[in-house]
Amino acid sequence: MSFSKVLIRWYLENKRDLPWRKTDNPYLIWLSEIMLQQTRVAQGTPYFLSFTNAFPTVFDLAAANEEQVLKLWQGLGYYSRARNLHKTAQFVADELSGKFPDNYNDLLNLKGVGEYTAAAIASFSYNEAVPVVDGNVFRVLSRYFDVETDIASATAKKEFAALAFELMPKENPALFNQAIMEFGALQCVPKSPNCEICVFNTSCAALQKKKVDQLPVKSKKLKVRNRYFNYIVVSDDEEKTIIQKRTAKGIWHNLYEFPLIETEKIEDFTFIAQQIKADFFKENTIESLFEMYPESIIHKLSHQHLHIKFWKVHLKGNVAKGIDAATLKTFPFPIVIHNFIEKDF
Repeated sequence: MSFSKVLIRWYLENKRDLPWRKTDNPYLIWLSEIMLQQTRVAQGTPYFLSFTNAFPTVFDLAAANEEQVLKLWQGLGYYSRARNLHKTAQFVADELSGKFPDNYNDLLNLKGVGEYTAAAIASFSYNEAVPVVDGNVFRVLSRYFDVETDIASATAKKEFAALAFELMPKENPALFNQAIMEFGALQCVPKSPNCEICVFNTSCAALQKKKVDQLPVKSKKLKVRNRYFNYIVVSDDEEKTIIQKRTAKGIWHNLYEFPLIETEKIEDFTFIAQQIKADFFKENTIESLFEMYPESIIHKLSHQHLHIKFWKVHLKGNVAKGIDAATLKTFPFPIVIHNFIEKDF
């Protein structure tokens, strides 16, 4: 039996019941694919359900304001996905009368839609014979065929896409694409896959050559940068606080945060107190200042580790543009600040 037939038979017996598999609506498939970039299915599913409940059509998403979208996205990370999602919804609604492009090449013109997402929408919505190539596909094909191409290289995607296209039954590309991704997610997992129960255990080249743990080949990641964030959590006589919007490009663009002092290393109480007195709250007297946790909270992003401290400052009188706790919780924050607010406000 051919590779694709064995794979599809396995899929039909083992596939998960996921909401976006019950439709060929390109809006819903696009939404799920954007959400599942850099995100596990278990984490992404509740967000998909929340978004489809709040925005059942592309017109509903287009009509929302950005802060609504970011608030619903809060906790999924990689927030540029949410901003691109919103802009693309507006483009599809306003410029394309709500109709998504119906082929791979035209889907690539949408903001935030790359080769993988375009292939997924084209095959799942329109049954176009175009292969999806994600981490799962790299892993399955590199192991089964013993392909040692570095998947971080410029030519890898083209090579693996050609191999997947050759294997794909052209009359049912959507089923093949779903099957190979699911197989990589459930069976041919990155670490310690259970090869004894694998349907390919008599034909997988990596298993025969004892190379399963060596494939796929991937060059080392970029060096991680450490950053040190000190957040100033204000409380005035009315227990109001202040926040600011991150408008600079980079992490957390257009999300909110407390006033921030970024330092070169972890700093002590004396240094932070001096910075606060020098640069903040000229209109108010500082009545007290203390560090809320003895240890930094380490928040890991793909290429940055943030060492975060929260400093509680009580000010005499009322602060300008202060907001109460109920209002505070309506704004979109990075998840690490959201968690702090839920716990300490």
